[in-house]
Amino acid sequence: MTQDPHTAGLTGAIIHDAIVPARAPWLHTIRAGQTLRIVDLEGNQAVDFLLYSADDDAERYSMQDTVSAQGNLFLREGTVLRSNEGRAMMTIAATSVEYHDTIGGACSCESNTLRYGHHTKSQHACVENFLEANLTQGRGKRDIVSNINFFMNVPVEADGSLGIVDGISAPGLTVDLRAEMDVIVVVSNCPQINNPCNAFNPTPVRMIVSA
Repeated sequence: MTQDPHTAGLTGAIIHDAIVPARAPWLHTIRAGQTLRIVDLEGNQAVDFLLYSADDDAERYSMQDTVSAQGNLFLREGTVLRSNEGRAMMTIAATSVEYHDTIGGACSCESNTLRYGHHTKSQHACVENFLEANLTQGRGKRDIVSNINFFMNVPVEADGSLGIVDGISAPGLTVDLRAEMDVIVVVSNCPQINNPCNAFNPTPVRMIVSA
């Protein structure tokens, strides 16, 4: 039997395996000790990502606590994703790309209008995906915090300015996240078509949970 290259190296049984279509949301509970692998199936696809504690809805991913604790803006292998209480939520156990972004934020209809012109206001955006998924858990817009952008390349220039440029991923590359507590993962498979984070062409990703 041919080995599935997307599951190579994962230990334990596969307990969840889903393809998230281009532009779509995804929500799943990951238990402590389980691993979530995100597969960039066609390459150069940004995956916007939020984390909430499964036991305390007020506890959620904190960009500020994560960056402060590690003393670096970029997320790399070994980075601990921390909550607004400073606790470890997930750890980047392995990654096929050098780093991931946690400062670029999520696109919205409003930010699309400001950045790319009023004609983009009707375009679907990550904030809408987060809202669609979060509403099933009773969360609203106030619960959307600064998110992670896996596979997205947001360089920080010497003068502090940010850019959104071509991604550093390729077809089949992955990032593995080990849950340090029971968490609810919310993903927007980014629908952005106005900047190069998705090569102007959103594509599917695969979400694999092993235990």
